[in-house]
Amino acid sequence: GPDKVLVEGAFNQPYAIPNYRIRGHVADLKIPVGFWRSVGNSFNGFFFDTFLDEMAHAAGRDPLEFRLELMRDEHAPSAACLEAVREMSGWTGRTPDGVGRGVAFTYSFGTPVAQVIEVVQDGPDIRLNRAWIACDMGLALDPGNIEAQMVGGMIFGLSAAAFEEITFETGEVQQRNFPDYEALRMHTAPRVEVRILETNRHMGGAGEPGTPPAMAALGNALFDLTGIRAREMPFSKSFSLRI
Repeated sequence: GPDKVLVEGAFNQPYAIPNYRIRGHVADLKIPVGFWRSVGNSFNGFFFDTFLDEMAHAAGRDPLEFRLELMRDEHAPSAACLEAVREMSGWTGRTPDGVGRGVAFTYSFGTPVAQVIEVVQDGPDIRLNRAWIACDMGLALDPGNIEAQMVGGMIFGLSAAAFEEITFETGEVQQRNFPDYEALRMHTAPRVEVRILETNRHMGGAGEPGTPPAMAALGNALFDLTGIRAREMPFSKSFSLRI
């Protein structure tokens, strides 16, 4: 039957776009693979949102306001998340030299999540500096746990986007553990602020929705800083990111 994972997050984003086509191609892998946090929303969230960011820049528009205009009449809770990260981060659409900011949004598992990532040029390297998250999964039964899940999901996505890579040699995975599968550590992780909204009429998930927008937000921030649009992860292949 149809593979739902292939299209998760690609066709159901709450934007008032009347016509668009998403086409995916299943690679004939000889290596068995399993599920990853946020499943298909992970890679599709990255594809969809970074392309939306490209559209905004091509139109000469503020990337956050561009998203809001397409979203306001489509899904109010999602628009409220974007409004929240705009307020939290003090977003103006302009950044000083040496600073890059990227916004991203993904609706997954019934929960809209908006994120802003800030990166700074630190000598020869680029450092993740700050991050803001706004989410709305309806009634927040345990706000502390929700905040922890959102931060954890974001760090998971940022780690994958920045450094993590699986490589093969003679059909065997080369990575064994964290020494050769680099993840963000406390001293390289951004300072994160989370805001939990409760306007959604339906309860959504918390454990996975924080991951998809993180990858796109980082890619968009790196573009804002450098003018280079990286379309392949990990971004450490294209940028000198601080480990």
